[in-house]
Amino acid sequence: MEFHNLLNRQSNINKSFHFCIYYYIVLTQIWKDFNFQAMKVSEIKVSYSNTGGKKIKVNNSDTARQVALSHWDMSIIEYQEEVKVILMNRANVVLGIYELSKGGSTSSVVDIKIILSVALKTHSSSIIIVHNHPSGNLQPSEADKRLTKRLKSACDVVDLALLDHLIITKESFYSFKDNDLL
Repeated sequence: MEFHNLLNRQSNINKSFHFCIYYYIVLTQIWKDFNFQAMKVSEIKVSYSNTGGKKIKVNNSDTARQVALSHWDMSIIEYQEEVKVILMNRANVVLGIYELSKGGSTSSVVDIKIILSVALKTHSSSIIIVHNHPSGNLQPSEADKRLTKRLKSACDVVDLALLDHLIITKESFYSFKDNDLL
């Protein structure tokens, strides 16, 4: 009888041991899964694809205007304000045009952080900001002047050249650089 009790105790100890090992393994896996989930972060991917088209070099404000207009919806240029950024390499060859924002008939939102992040992600050395005035008035507003000054200061911090700020209409344009405002 004593032997039988000893076997039962041994069996209970084995069951308890196996029970503890099983829950240790389960809890360890749950903890690993929790840590894995907690450590997941968003992945940032940067890509650039040159489709092999003609490389365009921007040497002056008129060329910049032509580049911008080739990517503008002319059917709404007198209806809705838009802001675009021409991104260029060190040789002023256009890498691409970023459509920053579309606004209403009198304004559009310009977020300097977004301009800088796009320029830095594309390894641009210089940029030109371009926006239209649906009214047809080419004179820069005080808000346009303040924006240009703030953007220039921000670009200087990250060694990015703000070459110009253009205001365009269907017929003409205004260059901050050509008018010594930049």
